Formats: sequence, structure tokens, C-alpha cells
Amino acid sequence: MSLRSDLGRVKGLGSAKEGVQHWRMQRLTALALLPLTLWFVASLLCVFRASHAEVVQWIGQPHITVLLLALSIALFWHLLLGVQVVIEDYVHAPWKQILAQVLLRAGVGLGGLLAVVSILKISLGLN
Repeated sequence: MSLRSDLGRVKGLGSAKEGVQHWRMQRLTALALLPLTLWFVASLLCVFRASHAEVVQWIGQPHITVLLLALSIALFWHLLLGVQVVIEDYVHAPWKQILAQVLLRAGVGLGGLLAVVSILKISLGLN
């Protein structure tokens, strides 16, 4: 016997009305980060001794730009999801939790936006 409503059982929703969505998104971003991080590390090793102009030219390639954007978005989204859980679990005062969540979202949002704009600026040659 379950205490969950029929609709809750069908949708997989718990008391927070999010169900396993947060958990799934964290795992999805982690799965995306595995190959993207391996690619990024290998790419950095290849351009390690390259000049600034060569690195800018490398970033300007469309497939490299897309992979860098995907890496940045997945990284900042994964960061947001992970730190959000830490705040929910370890910050107990309601006002501190709200403040921490707002600061987290602002910081991750600004960091992610800075990364995306920087990649696009280099890629489009707007130096």
C-alpha cells in the first residue's frame, strides 16, 4: 500500500513535485560531461604549444565552437544542480537557504553567460 496519489504514482512525483527530474538531469549532464571533458583535455594537449593566433583559429572552427559551447552549458548546469542539492541538504536556516540559492543561480548564470559569450566572441572573430 502506498501513500502516494494515483496521479503522483503515474508521474513519478514526490512531495516536492519534482520527482526524479533533478536526479535524472544531474546524471544526464554528468553523462554529457564525460566525453566532452575527455575531448577537451585531449584537445588542450594538442594545442598546448600553439600560438594565440592558432588557438583562436582552432576555436573558430564551427565543430569546435559547438563542442566548447556544449561543454560550457553542461558544466554550468551540472554545477548548478550539484551545489543546489548541497545547499538544500546542509543549509538549514530558511533565509540563508534562499540567499544561497539566489547567489548560486546568479553566479552560475553569470559564469555560464560569460563562458558562452567569450566562446562566441572568439569564434566569430570579434576580438
